[in-house]
Amino acid sequence: MAEVLRQQYHVSADDFASAGAASAAVKKTLKMLGFSPDFIRRTSIAMYEGEINMVIHGGGGVADAEIAADYVKITLADKGPGIPDIDLAMQEGFSTASDTVRELGFGAGMGLPNIKKQSDDLTLTSELGKGTTLVITIKSEA
Repeated sequence: MAEVLRQQYHVSADDFASAGAASAAVKKTLKMLGFSPDFIRRTSIAMYEGEINMVIHGGGGVADAEIAADYVKITLADKGPGIPDIDLAMQEGFSTASDTVRELGFGAGMGLPNIKKQSDDLTLTSELGKGTTLVITIKSEA
């Protein structure tokens, strides 16, 4: 693959029925392009976790995927309330999810730690009242 493929998806707030659609579409593209199962798994987990955070916490947003021969870069941007303490949010088990979200099986506080674990590079920027942007890079073994 000589060129970079770009895909963009809109993620709706509180739409649990469609949550994961963007990461599923990227997963399908990666399979069609012949990436390894491990690379696809890592990318899918990282993107899904970020997408779910946008549904639960970020008021929805935009997910951009940049697919090249040797990496995938995912940018997830929302206009939610922002993260007051990024270091705390990165700790396993920390969650601000509501009881309703927890009853749906989400909000265990593993999203950001899982993204970090699956990615080769993670940049998280957040501004209170303005939103959060995650830039996730996963390198291919190719």
